[in-house]
Amino acid sequence: MARSFDLQALVHIIGPRFAEAAAERDQGDIFVAKHYDVLQEHRVFSALVPAELGGGDVRHSAMCAFLRQLAHYCPSTALALSMHQHLVAASAYHHRNGRPGKQLLERVAANETVLISTGANDWMESNGTAERADGGFRVSARKPFGSGSPKGGVLVTSAPYQDPKEGWQVLHFGVPFSAPGVSLADDWQTLGMRSTGSHTIILDKVFVPDNAVSLKRPRGRFHPAWNVILTVAMPLIMSVYAGIAEAAAAIGRELAGKRHGDPTVVYLLGELSNELTTVQLAIDDMVRLANDLDFTMTLEVANAILVRKTIVAEHVLTTVEKALETAGGSGFYRKAGLERLLRDAHGAQFHPLSAKRQHRFTGRVALGLDPVADAV
Repeated sequence: MARSFDLQALVHIIGPRFAEAAAERDQGDIFVAKHYDVLQEHRVFSALVPAELGGGDVRHSAMCAFLRQLAHYCPSTALALSMHQHLVAASAYHHRNGRPGKQLLERVAANETVLISTGANDWMESNGTAERADGGFRVSARKPFGSGSPKGGVLVTSAPYQDPKEGWQVLHFGVPFSAPGVSLADDWQTLGMRSTGSHTIILDKVFVPDNAVSLKRPRGRFHPAWNVILTVAMPLIMSVYAGIAEAAAAIGRELAGKRHGDPTVVYLLGELSNELTTVQLAIDDMVRLANDLDFTMTLEVANAILVRKTIVAEHVLTTVEKALETAGGSGFYRKAGLERLLRDAHGAQFHPLSAKRQHRFTGRVALGLDPVADAV
């Protein structure tokens, strides 16, 4: 049954609880499993599902705002959750535009099923092997960066397949985590975002039936489906990093208040404000472009999203670094919280596209070329 709730009220109820023991989880690489239980209890995983399919009917922009505020309390929870939400958002977009998506949305609404994505690492080429089997394919692969995977219900991923007639293709499909051959590597030991549970997912000859393949596209070439994925995903994901920048700036301002005698503080506070404002302007415009999933799936929109993604990523890092400088020596202590936020902020650069890849993508679009590959 659909449930109406106020995400902005909820985040301030559950957020303080999520913030507890954050340093201990970070030091121990401990996944936020209990947070997922709370989010499922409040039906946050189905919040973006349309009401007629049993979901919360929450707007995309409202979810972006929720993730942004949640990052003030626990960036790892917010980032892992954003990975699920972007898959729901893409399915909701397709459903409202008359394409397949309803079945996955109904599954999420019925069971608060957690969706796990490996799309960022796979990008154009994908990895692994897919071999023809009776009624489907046998897939083997190692898929890194499966955020939230310890609580995963359905893996949404892809694999390359050499079609005897069409040549190299990439198959996109979903597979239950309960399927034989699916396992996790205990390998998420990282610089930042240590509690996202983004383990490598191992597929060992996993059977994928033909009817589970939702898309087949030429390998190594840009496909219009990415116009949807990038446009719905990047505002959600980068909202988390905007929240990190805001949290760091708040700490920096608070600690700077204890340094009244330092004449440089006022300049540092001004620089900090400018950096944070750049982040906020860019993320707000990303959300505007996604337009609560009422956009046209064009390359122009996706390209504009990617440009702003790079701006957000670069200025999130400079904001957190400036917050540390503004705080002074007291910000250098781990107990201040800036050290952890700075490490988490570095994750922003690795979401697609990284800066140099975005520059190439945007430059090729400007020349009227395929964004990622030369014509064959």
